Amino acid sequence: MKRFAGICVLAVTASSLTGCGWLIGKDGYFRDRGGDYLEARPTPAMQLPEGVQAKPLDPLLPIPHRIASAAPTAEYTVPRPQPLPASAFIGEFSVQKSGPLSWVVAQRIPAQVWPAAQQFFEQNGFKIANERPHLGEFTTEWQALSELNAGLVRQVWGSAASDLQTRFRVRIEPGVQRNSSEVFIDQAQRSSTSAEDTAWSASTTTAASAGELLSELNNYLAQSNEKGDSFSLLASKTYDTPKRVVVLDSGNGVKVLRLDATFDRAWSSIGRALSAADIRVDDINRSTGLYYIDLAQRAQKEEPGFFKRVFSSKKPKPETVSAERYILRLTTIRQQVFVSVERDLDTLAPADVTERILEQVRSHLE
Repeated sequence: MKRFAGICVLAVTASSLTGCGWLIGKDGYFRDRGGDYLEARPTPAMQLPEGVQAKPLDPLLPIPHRIASAAPTAEYTVPRPQPLPASAFIGEFSVQKSGPLSWVVAQRIPAQVWPAAQQFFEQNGFKIANERPHLGEFTTEWQALSELNAGLVRQVWGSAASDLQTRFRVRIEPGVQRNSSEVFIDQAQRSSTSAEDTAWSASTTTAASAGELLSELNNYLAQSNEKGDSFSLLASKTYDTPKRVVVLDSGNGVKVLRLDATFDRAWSSIGRALSAADIRVDDINRSTGLYYIDLAQRAQKEEPGFFKRVFSSKKPKPETVSAERYILRLTTIRQQVFVSVERDLDTLAPADVTERILEQVRSHLE
């Protein structure tokens, strides 16, 4: 009976839509009024009774002067606006610039760009001094230009002095768009006779060679993609995971989870860990570092479509207020992120609940 009622409602709705000209037709209430201005005619200004003082008002829509005739002489089609230039976004790898800063945008996740960027530097003679995959950063050693690939030196430095030593710091960060990355390069240079460490450039384009190296890296990534070179996720499996995850006592008997990672990577890692632990996330607030979770329900699944809900005889479950809703708060202190569990914004969760949740999250982070 319920299924028959649903079919009837759908049939009545479909039949009513066929005769809705009174709503959206030519004379309907919601008709297109975009061309009404073509039929507009000038009218004299409103006259006020004598003795009434009023502030003079200028016409809201005055007709411009030097128009031969306000009446349209022929059918006119309004031209469409010119499309925005999109050449900068063509392809999966591009160099973007904003003021003095430039960087490479790759339509790949950071874990895929990480090994490719290292391979570019190693193939051109650079030696990796240290790397921190959990921060998306690696640094090359101090090297003379003579130790590097001669073709790259000519392309980047040109006729630079041969007694120059340089090193680079590469940072690979999650992009603004989903599944994208942004690659930044900082440079430091010194004379071959100097043993002091010079400061990194304030921006990527402070040194022209850093900007040139970005272009060469962009070309390398694009050519590798065209050749079908694979990006090994196995070789970079530690990129987007915290270097160390520890559950410790905060000092007042309440447990907290400490992640040795930046906030961006800790935020994404906690989100994946909650999904892997089948803990439902009802809401998030990234600006304040909050995950609102519900332990009484599993991770949220996709809801059925419209027709399935109409023709299904299964009654939807009413929304109930769960007694097991908690808040995960991420707090950044220096280069570490601490995760705490709260009952609400003003009350900490019980110690046993806190320890149980943090252990579940920790087990899916390692």
